[in-house]
Amino acid sequence: MKLYNIKNTEEFFKVIDQCNGTVELVSKEGDRLNLKSQLTKYITVTNLFTDESMISEMELVAYDPKDAERLMQYMFGTDKYPGPTTP
Repeated sequence: MKLYNIKNTEEFFKVIDQCNGTVELVSKEGDRLNLKSQLTKYITVTNLFTDESMISEMELVAYDPKDAERLMQYMFGTDKYPGPTTP
């Protein structure tokens, strides 16, 4: 899935942290980086900012269907995201 115009990266990464499964960022070269890794978060924010206030576009892969739903709710501006689920 592609996400566009992420203005609040702190909120975005809070949503990522709530995900139960792996969520990967797909680079333009096709590499996949685990967004739950602190190092990857740092690299993502550093490399994807185009104007220091917004990430214009990123492609993500969420392996858990509930995580994909959570990210879609975030993308469409839903106020509440499902919290983490316990297996």
